[in-house]
Amino acid sequence: MELSLADPKGLIRESYAIEGISAPECRSIFFDWALSLAGGTDEREAIRVLLAHYGAEAAGHPMTRVLTDGLAPSATPRRRGGRGARVETRDGDDTG
Repeated sequence: MELSLADPKGLIRESYAIEGISAPECRSIFFDWALSLAGGTDEREAIRVLLAHYGAEAAGHPMTRVLTDGLAPSATPRRRGGRGARVETRDGDDTG
């Protein structure tokens, strides 16, 4: 993937250029970046491209941490509907 596809608006590039940027600001920029990607773009591949381009030389930068966190596997949500969502369980037993 080309860098121009991985960062179409240059948001990640600009974040690395901002001196003294904080982690919360980087997370906000990351969210904007994710929304700016074209449909069908592989977000994880885009993050890998960005880390290869920017992260190697800026390991201590907060955006490098945010991008690295973006590659971490997320927990699969477990949906609990019906009675199980409304009733308190005892010792992990869903029978009430």
